[in-house]
Amino acid sequence: MSGTPILGRDPSTGQCIRVLVENGTIASVEECEQTTDLWISAGLIDLQVNGYAGLDVNGEDVIPNTVIDLVQAMLATGVTCFAPTIITAPEATILRNLRAIADARKSDSHSAACIPFIHVEGPHISLVDGYRGAHSREFVRPPSLGEFERWQAASGGLVGLVTLSPHFDQSDEYISALVSRGVHVAIGHTHASPEQIRSAVDAGARLSTHLGNGVAQQIARHPNPIWSQLANDRLSASFIADSHHLPAETLKAMVRAKGLERSLLVSDTVALAGMPPGIYTAPVGGRVELSPSGRLSMEGTTTLAGAAIPLVHCIGEAVRMTGFSLPEVLSMATANPGRFARGRGLLQEGARADLIRFRWTREIAIHDVWLAGELVHQESA
Repeated sequence: MSGTPILGRDPSTGQCIRVLVENGTIASVEECEQTTDLWISAGLIDLQVNGYAGLDVNGEDVIPNTVIDLVQAMLATGVTCFAPTIITAPEATILRNLRAIADARKSDSHSAACIPFIHVEGPHISLVDGYRGAHSREFVRPPSLGEFERWQAASGGLVGLVTLSPHFDQSDEYISALVSRGVHVAIGHTHASPEQIRSAVDAGARLSTHLGNGVAQQIARHPNPIWSQLANDRLSASFIADSHHLPAETLKAMVRAKGLERSLLVSDTVALAGMPPGIYTAPVGGRVELSPSGRLSMEGTTTLAGAAIPLVHCIGEAVRMTGFSLPEVLSMATANPGRFARGRGLLQEGARADLIRFRWTREIAIHDVWLAGELVHQESA
């Protein structure tokens, strides 16, 4: 697509702007006198997607078409860049699913454009109940550079983010080795001490995964993994703002402590996200109930069994929960995670033309979506 003007209102100013796209890149952004009721933004970026709309990158039957269909489902929600997230599992399962994602990128241009890298969450996490979350205890294991190299061999070097707990003796060496290879390292599902967390940051860890979740119900009042990560200015932090994983006061206080510029939103959705409410049998959690509000719980309990609200709806929830403005929250779902995705998520001259236009009341309603300048989704009549 060349020379195509796209009109929308800038959420920061309310002013209508004209975005000119040439060869997949934003050629110019200019104020204009025309009017529209559509807002415009860089496309959303989600660094933690386990699945959506019945599609699961951790399932037993993952094939390239699973990933290709997931990409199309994500684009329809305004997400133009996401990291498929593989969780703790036997190595053979991880390798198989890595290959499926890599093959999808090779065979489908939208998958290649949407998926900058793969996020592996685990298996090097805490064995302790609560901190481990829904990850299978039997497959938790210490970090191994040999295993990581096998991940990269299977995926063609696509593993770009690894979440781990730095309580293992060899964590610092492992983190340093991954960072030297250009891989982002995040701290998550951890019972590590403040000293171990500081040491992991010294080794190169730069992100906290869904901070405030993947933590035991009862922790020490002062020395605990949440305070240690919130206080470290070298760590950015991702948050699940679905109104179920964090109370409003907690999310607001955490974002204030971390700072807007170091705060990211992730969905952490599982395959049941986007499905009708009801009772399901899930690979993780067994019998689970998806409520009309999007809360996914163990059947008959209030215990969460995963996240089921897409990032686009988390933006509206985050505005409501924190009182931060729409442009402030949008930055947490575009430019801020974009720093971990090779500088994506920007609406400025020279940036890649990943764009969304939307209506805004109490939440975002996607109107149309561009991926590298190509119109890939449009609201149906």
